[in-house]
Amino acid sequence: MFLSKKHVPRRAVLKGAGAAIALPLIDAMLPANTAWADTPAGKPPKRFAFVGFPHGAIMAHWSPEQTGTDYKMSTILEPLEPLRKHLTIVSGLRNKPAETPEPHAYIEQGWLTAVKPYDFGKAGPDSGVSADQIAVRYVGQDTRLPSLELTTTTSARVAWRTPTQPLPQESNPRAVFQKLFGQGDTNLERAQILSETSSILDRVQGEAKRLQASLGVQDRSVVSDYLDSVREIERRVHMAEKQDNPELVIPDAPIGTPNDITEYFKVMFDLMALAFQADITRVITFSMDHEASMRTYTNLGIAEGFHPLSHHGNNPQKMDKLVQIQQYHTKVFAEYVKKLETIKEADATVLDHATILFGSDMSNSDRHNNDPLPSAILGHANGKIKGGQHLKYPQDSRHGDLLFTLLQRNEMPVKSIGDSTEGLAEV
Repeated sequence: MFLSKKHVPRRAVLKGAGAAIALPLIDAMLPANTAWADTPAGKPPKRFAFVGFPHGAIMAHWSPEQTGTDYKMSTILEPLEPLRKHLTIVSGLRNKPAETPEPHAYIEQGWLTAVKPYDFGKAGPDSGVSADQIAVRYVGQDTRLPSLELTTTTSARVAWRTPTQPLPQESNPRAVFQKLFGQGDTNLERAQILSETSSILDRVQGEAKRLQASLGVQDRSVVSDYLDSVREIERRVHMAEKQDNPELVIPDAPIGTPNDITEYFKVMFDLMALAFQADITRVITFSMDHEASMRTYTNLGIAEGFHPLSHHGNNPQKMDKLVQIQQYHTKVFAEYVKKLETIKEADATVLDHATILFGSDMSNSDRHNNDPLPSAILGHANGKIKGGQHLKYPQDSRHGDLLFTLLQRNEMPVKSIGDSTEGLAEV
């Protein structure tokens, strides 16, 4: 790797046997006396994250009563209150083309396509391709990983490269860490190389010291904080492996993942933040769980399985517990968004450059319906999304219009997605 006090290549990495750690955007990647906006390194990137959750939401506790900018935050979205200026709540949308009489088998699969699963391109060659993979066509070649598909389960199918080809979603944090920072042509090669040492950072320690010696004070601080974050996540991933008991059967907790659900969510979201910060990928899809999940939230004092509880039958006690789970999902998600807000990038933050959709393809879980869907946007798409408002559209407004809008705001020349050919001007 070529390093000097004048310039560090944007794609520079710290290399060691079995490791290749990308660097965050720093001043040394900019030619002297040049404005950020005038260089390829300083051009604001377009980043997408699609974070989905199953079993919909108790909509009376999701959608605020007031619209516009002066609204009272709802119970489920309350953890996002500190991020209000970055938040756009979109109410009233329906994903009618993706509705199916077999909800748990297919409902989550149509969230980002706005068509029935396995549509086979009936409405055009891209009918059935998910919004994240459409975004990949325009930004996926700018990074080492075109996209990153994650989950905390083993059966999620949200990202669709073609109308018939869903992408596998990784649930093991260790495997994700290897994919982001390990060296090798395949996941197997990376795993074999890294099994020889307990730390990726130890492999690049020499190069890291040489790099730091060549940087200015501010850049040294940025790189130091970034590497500290990488090491902390690596430590937590290793701790999770040590705590794992292969003889212990835990529903919805694959081998090699943290047994503590909060730690599981946190480490996955932290890996997502690092992937954006180091510009390893610009498109991430994350399923927080899957439909018909039997996960129990004992951390909230709730012993019932998630899926049985979602069939609440309008029982107030069950609905209260469901709201607790839904607010909890928002809480762990909000910590991820807050982290993006703190990461400086060019003259703004990663959150300013990002477009994040947080939502579900189910509305009332007791009825398995798709109308109206819970949807929230975080981030500003490089100033193209206003933020700080609650928008409520008429009944039966198209969910596909929201997906179209997110791509359109990022200057992607899409002509349609699902049943939509136009965006939402108010977003």
